[in-house]
Amino acid sequence: MTTNIRPLLVELLTEELPPKALQKLGQAYAEGVRSTLERHGLLAEGCAVTAYSTPRRLAVHLSAVLAQAPDQPYAEKLMPVKIGLTEDGKATPALQKKLAAKGLENIDLSTLDRESDGKQDYLVARGTAAGAQLATGLQEGIDTAINSLPIPKVMRYQLADGVTTVKFVRPAHGLVALFGADVVPVSALGLTAGRDTLGHRFMSTGTVSFADADSYVATLADKGRVMASFEGRRDEIQRQLLDHAGRLSATLGDDPEVTALLDEVTALVEHPTVYLGQFEEQFLQVPQECLILTMRLNQKYFPLFDPATGRLTHRFLIVSNMHTDNPVHIVEGNQRVVRPRLADAQFFFETDRKTPLAARVEQLGSIVYHNKLGTQLERVERVRAIARGVAEQLGGDASAADRAAMLAKADLGSNMVGEFPELQGIMGAYYAAGDGEPDSVVQALRSQYRNRYDTPVTKDTLTAAILFIAERVETLVGIWAIGQAPTGERDPFGLRRAALGLISAFEQLAAGGWLKISQDGPLSLNGLLDLTAGTFPAGKIPGDTLSEVRTFIYERYRNQLINEFDRNAVEAVIALTPPLHQVAERVRAAAAFAQLPEAASLAAANKRIGNLLKKAEGEIGAVNDAALVEPAEKALAAAVAALRPQAEAQLAAGDFAGSLTTLAQAREPVDAFFADIMVMAEDPAVRANRLALLGQLHGLMNQVADISRLAQ
Repeated sequence: MTTNIRPLLVELLTEELPPKALQKLGQAYAEGVRSTLERHGLLAEGCAVTAYSTPRRLAVHLSAVLAQAPDQPYAEKLMPVKIGLTEDGKATPALQKKLAAKGLENIDLSTLDRESDGKQDYLVARGTAAGAQLATGLQEGIDTAINSLPIPKVMRYQLADGVTTVKFVRPAHGLVALFGADVVPVSALGLTAGRDTLGHRFMSTGTVSFADADSYVATLADKGRVMASFEGRRDEIQRQLLDHAGRLSATLGDDPEVTALLDEVTALVEHPTVYLGQFEEQFLQVPQECLILTMRLNQKYFPLFDPATGRLTHRFLIVSNMHTDNPVHIVEGNQRVVRPRLADAQFFFETDRKTPLAARVEQLGSIVYHNKLGTQLERVERVRAIARGVAEQLGGDASAADRAAMLAKADLGSNMVGEFPELQGIMGAYYAAGDGEPDSVVQALRSQYRNRYDTPVTKDTLTAAILFIAERVETLVGIWAIGQAPTGERDPFGLRRAALGLISAFEQLAAGGWLKISQDGPLSLNGLLDLTAGTFPAGKIPGDTLSEVRTFIYERYRNQLINEFDRNAVEAVIALTPPLHQVAERVRAAAAFAQLPEAASLAAANKRIGNLLKKAEGEIGAVNDAALVEPAEKALAAAVAALRPQAEAQLAAGDFAGSLTTLAQAREPVDAFFADIMVMAEDPAVRANRLALLGQLHGLMNQVADISRLAQ
């Protein structure tokens, strides 16, 4: 008997699915079917799996599926012989019940094997079980796929019988299940599988019927006017967009929102066609961020930009779900829709500009920041105090930093931000510029909501960096103090993002020369946390808050760095919690040191030294050179004395790699010491002196990183 291997196609036809989740839904649906069939042994070798998803369907095509899985040998351990058989070898009621439960009630007792587990003999039933049928495995696969879709909320709806209620993300209207050319008898959500589906709502020729599983994509495209592949539609939309933009000598822009919008419109159309629209050039007097946001967010249009200046043009591209040779009505309809939104943006902007930004600060007293932390105005006062303090420590313009912090949240009461919260900070920068505020203040307002500070800080951008730091440290300390630290995947106040932003600012201050790698200050994380805590009312910050926030920041840094560097090198540096702006350079040095031939031996020795010092009773004293008797301990003491000045000088100069390379020269005396010397000697004085020597060595070894962690 030859194995029947054919392609399999399963499609679930629905109402319009959530566009932002569509691609994940399609992949999860395909994986649910695939994994179940694989578990039942129904996938042939080399079976290719292709997921399809459109606004109205989820589907999966599997290239090689078995009609029935191969027979599988089985061994069922039943029960002890003395319990399962009577003295004359007949089945006891207990064994009869067990066999019935396993579907083996007709088995010949003489075929049961006996196996010992070392304590007693057991009855074991062996045989060959028939492989799973495709219909059975696929039914389970569809049920699994539907029940495991990543849907945060499902809806309940009633079936046509008026009685049965089912739950799914959207009402389902059809189920296709084809094994080759044959329909597989399965069902889901009150639907029975067939070979028919519906195509495009307006362009389809009617009901679409598939001859076999392999004809799915071609038939759906030809008869149904639907592109089944999410990736295929995305590529086609992108091709058309770039083609239109190229013919107009324009670009789509290079910000990440373009990619996100492309994914979203791909999930909104089944047969994409791109058309060109435009609006009156007078609207370009409005800040372009407002126009871009309303076109992308509200209308799902792709604005076009001048490649020479990067400025917005008065043209945009529409991704339509309809193809027509005369798209005038589609284009005019979209232009009519967008025009009032642009007019609203223009009205909001012109109205907002009538009130100076500074005059809006007082309104922040009526906007609650957090019920345990007061109003936005109270928060602004805290951020101002932090910004002034940071500016003074860095030698910046304290008055500019204070002014930027005072105006930072003033645009929250503006009409434009009320309509488009995504523009907070950006609109504040426009309004501040219109009011004649200094460029440093304007730039600070514009930069305050960036996720990372990713450019070296210059004299012109120092105020922006100061506001960036002040906002994030105030958030970290304040939110942590009221018991809202992140838990698991929950981080509603974005403290992880705030910590990474703070780290990036320290890195860029160092890159700009404001924090010397070779120095601890002038701005330190501990000092910054203390400054921040002092801006809150007395008793508002619990005693362990600052240490917990500090640990949290270093943990975020560790998690970030292990994506780039060896984990052990990162752990070795983070264990010392060095100045924040030195961490990355120290990790590079530790990673380079770990590649030296001396590293493994010294790391192991350092770990051993640490364990010995932990066992030492009392304090570790100073080394008495006169009490050093053995050649190996004298040699080690001499090596420490010789290497210490150079290693410490290199450390002070910020040459972390050089300091560790100098340390590598201690390998031979260290190895000789542990080979020849009994550290824990019976004589207390000898033991104490040797521990003191190891204490000196330990301190020398761990100036840049805890190198014992390189041995893990």
